[in-house]
Amino acid sequence: QVQLVESGGGLVQAGGSLRLSCAASGRTFRDYIVAWFRQAPGKEREFVAGIRSAGDLTYYSDSVKGRFTISRDNAKNTVYLHMNSLKPEDTAVYYCAAQLGLRVPRMVTEYDYWGQGTQVTVSS
Repeated sequence: QVQLVESGGGLVQAGGSLRLSCAASGRTFRDYIVAWFRQAPGKEREFVAGIRSAGDLTYYSDSVKGRFTISRDNAKNTVYLHMNSLKPEDTAVYYCAAQLGLRVPRMVTEYDYWGQGTQVTVSS
């Protein structure tokens, strides 16, 4: 079992930066892949970025590639999402999700553990 708690969301102007954190409980967190998803009002939840358990491989959606960076510190049981050059269309509730495995799925249904979400609002 893993429990996830996101933090770091807020209001930022376009072009600004934020760092989201996903803190996990559980001694075996290092065995889990972790991904960030986001959901804007009236839209489906979508994959943003993912990282393998060892942190050796990362994956990004085309919409954030080159602007967002996912990283993890297994000693602190925390995964981060560094978001730069933010755009109004990045406005959404951001969720972290975790799953045991080797590959990083991009579908919501493939993750068993979810945080409660943190709101990111980018003003123009």
